[in-house]
Amino acid sequence: MSDSPKKKTGPLARLPRGFADRGPAEIAGTNAMLEAIRKVYELYGFEAVETPAFEFTDALGKFLPDQDRPNEGVFSLQDDDEQWLSLRYDLTAPLARYVAENFDALAKPYRSYRAGYVFRNEKPGPGRFRQFMQFDADTVGSASPAADAEICMMAADTMEALGIARGDFVVRINNRKVLDGLLEAIGLGGDDNAGKRLGVLRAIDKLDKFGAEGVRLLLGEGRRDESGDFTKGAGLDAAATDRVIAFTAARGADAGATLANLEAVVAGSGRALEGVAELRAMADLFAAGGYGEDRIVIDPSVVRGLEYYTGPVFEVELTFEVTNDEGQVVRFGSVAGGGRYDGLVARFRGEEVPATGFSIGVSRLAAALKSLGKLGAETIVGPVVVLVMDRERVADYQAMVAELRRAGIRAEMYLGASGMKAQMKYADRRGAPAVVIQGSNELAAGEVMIKDLVAGAEAAKSITDNAEWRAARPAQFAAPRSGFVAAIAELLAKR
Repeated sequence: MSDSPKKKTGPLARLPRGFADRGPAEIAGTNAMLEAIRKVYELYGFEAVETPAFEFTDALGKFLPDQDRPNEGVFSLQDDDEQWLSLRYDLTAPLARYVAENFDALAKPYRSYRAGYVFRNEKPGPGRFRQFMQFDADTVGSASPAADAEICMMAADTMEALGIARGDFVVRINNRKVLDGLLEAIGLGGDDNAGKRLGVLRAIDKLDKFGAEGVRLLLGEGRRDESGDFTKGAGLDAAATDRVIAFTAARGADAGATLANLEAVVAGSGRALEGVAELRAMADLFAAGGYGEDRIVIDPSVVRGLEYYTGPVFEVELTFEVTNDEGQVVRFGSVAGGGRYDGLVARFRGEEVPATGFSIGVSRLAAALKSLGKLGAETIVGPVVVLVMDRERVADYQAMVAELRRAGIRAEMYLGASGMKAQMKYADRRGAPAVVIQGSNELAAGEVMIKDLVAGAEAAKSITDNAEWRAARPAQFAAPRSGFVAAIAELLAKR
């Protein structure tokens, strides 16, 4: 029988599936991106608002993925009053609650932006997370197509502010009234046909992936892919299918041609023609603002699957190609989207309140910016580290750190128990631009020794002999104790 001590057991250090940790470089890059977006939103007159991560489950209402199972698709719990609370599924439903609750106090139209994490209790997969960040902007209280047009123009300006060149993105817009009118015309109106309508929307949404013939199969009996898997279709007859395909193919050489084609396809549907008129009004505003079709286009294939959209819908698509880790050439596709949702606030107030807005998928957009070299290219600069050479003089080292911080220089004192070699290794791992050393010799001389770690690393590339290294002591210099802060500031300014 072994006398060796039993290994201590405890919880495993493991990350839940569908969630991710983030390090300082990623956080810094994301913050820089969010700041660029915020500046554009505020330029347009939007103001910040923040809502909590939890809402009453019934306040999320139709925004839940499955209305028949209110706690499926979201993370929920019961509070002490036995009321169900859920982590927000998106940032739009909480905005509706906030506006309804503060309706009389808000200037309307109410223009706001919000950034934060949303949570989805769904099966995770590649690029599919249970927690991810969104950055939304919405206008509540205006029924004018000008509000929708402004959101689209702001989306285009945001992409350019992030460094995405004109031609590498496009804002694609459509109008749900046009599509809904078409669906009513082919007999898919009313609550009884909600499932079929959703099937049609999903089929149209696959146009880029499967092409017109693939969509035709999905509108009809269904489609079998290369692996043999079968996807059930929407069950439309041939005439209805032809009309939907004609709708998706209505995009012309310019906005005028597209609108004329749409009018022909939906002729006889008053609701659809109302949607075409709204698109025409938006196209006029784009032209007046100088936003050509190199930035914003009318595209009938944009559907946006959520049922609550009631008018214009739009998506921001990245059009440039990148090579992934497997060597495949791919596109990022849609990184933002939204539309008009005039019935959202009405759930709380009993009266229709017009609203429009869009949401940026922060993680997806960050990945796209990184591929362009617009994000994550810079190395995080750590703090200046003051080494502890004499344990009896910790107060002196702390005074140095305080002086650096008062000068606005990021700094820290080494708090471990190791010697100088380990302290230098620590400073390297922290990404410190420099270290400050004051041993007994430097103290007697009334000075400190400063090591420029960045310059030292560069010099080290050309020094291969240890004796040469010790003789050269690259990027190391002495500075008066009374003036060492100025010396550090000068060193950092060169960086």
